[in-house]
Amino acid sequence: MVSRVNIGVIGVGFWGKNHARVFSELEKAELTAVCDVDSKKVENIAEKYGVSSYTTLENLLKNKDVEAVSICTPTTTHYQIALKAFKYGKHILVEKPMVSNTEEAKHLLKESERKGTHLMVGFIERFNPGVQRVKGLIKDGVLGEVILASARRVGRYPKRIGDVGVVKDTAIHDFDIMRFIFEREPCSVYARMGNSRNEFEDYAQVVLSFDGFQTGFVEANWLTPRKIRNLTVTGKEAIATLNYLTQEIMIEDVDKMVKPTHKREEPLMIELEEFTQSIIEDRDPLVTGEDGLRALEISEAAIKSAYAERVVKMNGVV
Repeated sequence: MVSRVNIGVIGVGFWGKNHARVFSELEKAELTAVCDVDSKKVENIAEKYGVSSYTTLENLLKNKDVEAVSICTPTTTHYQIALKAFKYGKHILVEKPMVSNTEEAKHLLKESERKGTHLMVGFIERFNPGVQRVKGLIKDGVLGEVILASARRVGRYPKRIGDVGVVKDTAIHDFDIMRFIFEREPCSVYARMGNSRNEFEDYAQVVLSFDGFQTGFVEANWLTPRKIRNLTVTGKEAIATLNYLTQEIMIEDVDKMVKPTHKREEPLMIELEEFTQSIIEDRDPLVTGEDGLRALEISEAAIKSAYAERVVKMNGVV
């Protein structure tokens, strides 16, 4: 069993530079190399952490010291970069959405299995301590039987985005959280969405129906003046509300409102530590390529529903 993992970060822009920072701080990870088409940007990051820099993907992947990579480039590049990384036997953490569409996702899963390499998808909210606390409340029966989960993920348009809309970039986080909370796949999806200022959709309301009359509702947009990230889980005994940003939770029942305390931690730190540890222990990560595929399937069903103006079953159209 290896004790440390040598990791390269591909794409050191808005989010990739955070990956580089965290990997450089993790005890069991060794930030080894960074790669970006912007030579000045990548050289600055490489100098900051004392690692190798590359402007060509192939050259980084040929570095045999690099055992794993995190892919933090635009969505439309994920598929080809991941395929090349698998070709060189690298373990992969790819930011969400895993790839542009479900066909690419299915092929990537097959390649990962064929090569015997690890594939993890960057659904960072799974590692939010607040989400873990809410899941614990559900498991412990504090909320009673859960019937509804409602998420609101809104704010102004992020300039870093240019190749996907708000559904695959933003709402996809909450699709994954709904699956995590209900521990099952939705049986149907209904959505309304549109684009008011951008090429792709920039606002969406999505209803996920689960067996057992459970419902998930996701609102996402790039129109709201300030950033809001909230999750409300309604059970038959109590309601839990989470602020994703502050990680604060409020529990309310018929008698009282309680604000439990828990240690606040950086979700990215926990996520990248899990990626590193899964490689060391040679096990599946807590968020797999299969999770990435399922969230993409929901995203595509939502987009299809909005354009067709009808409910879409996950295995067909109503």
